[in-house]
Amino acid sequence: MNIPGNIITLIAGVAMTLISLWYGQNHGLLPLAASKDAGDVDELFNFMMTIATGLFLLVEGVLVYSLFKFRRKKDDTTDGPPIEGNVPLEIVWTAIPTVIVFILSIYSFEIYNRMGGLDPMVAGDPGPKLAHAHHHGQLVALSPIIDVALGLGVSPDSDQGIAPLEIKVNGIQYAWIFTYPESGVISGEIHVPVNRPIALTMTGGDVIHAFWLPEIRIKQDVIPGRETNLVFTPNKVGQYPVICAELCGAYHGGMKTQLYVQSEEEYAQWIKDNTFAMNDNGESVAMNPPSNPDAEFLASYASDIGVDADALAQLKP
Repeated sequence: MNIPGNIITLIAGVAMTLISLWYGQNHGLLPLAASKDAGDVDELFNFMMTIATGLFLLVEGVLVYSLFKFRRKKDDTTDGPPIEGNVPLEIVWTAIPTVIVFILSIYSFEIYNRMGGLDPMVAGDPGPKLAHAHHHGQLVALSPIIDVALGLGVSPDSDQGIAPLEIKVNGIQYAWIFTYPESGVISGEIHVPVNRPIALTMTGGDVIHAFWLPEIRIKQDVIPGRETNLVFTPNKVGQYPVICAELCGAYHGGMKTQLYVQSEEEYAQWIKDNTFAMNDNGESVAMNPPSNPDAEFLASYASDIGVDADALAQLKP
């Protein structure tokens, strides 16, 4: 049976479209989504995978078809036809990628802006200031300076009634240091309550790092001498990796820690267990110190070195 070429092309086009749509939604390449904004990022990624799958099937399908359709016949040693070019075809295969890139640019711009990344009024208080200069001993006001915060700010769709938890982040070779200004807790891992906005103020202590949370779908450079902001709202309890995504030195691959998204009760208990207060001498002491006296507390250490526990206690400054 001789099937017309346009029917074959139509069937191939429908099959390619269905396969692309299915794989674009079922590729399984993304980790667990653990934040409110992760869904928007995943939709963009799925859309890109759908387009990429369609283009892959189209290009590879044409190549495979051409291998069989235009293969050299047996005992044919003649040259192929001298094809100089096809202007309409070149216009088509230039216009289609241009339109795709344009659509993806607008789509990604909208999602990034929705997450608070491109609007100065969302990413942070622009804080207009006046630049000044001295002229013949007098202070002269110049043009205003707009100090726009870098990074992802508070999303316009976020819960406006919930105050964000502020955490200061310092990236150094090769560790992350997290400081909680409200409680004074300093930790090498980050603990946050679920369903509460988290506002990170980050800076680098030596070189440029990149704070990456794959499950939250965010990444932001951490720059020495400059603060960058990152605001997100985790919505799934769990333990997630924190990775440096910027080559920062010889041990860059080991610059990892963990993000613990906890319930309000678990987070409050962690803060309580790690909170420090100042004693009368200005020294930092734990809020929940051991109840044992010094001799009992040091007994295990004293037995190891053969020294009386009371004598060991006298060495305490």
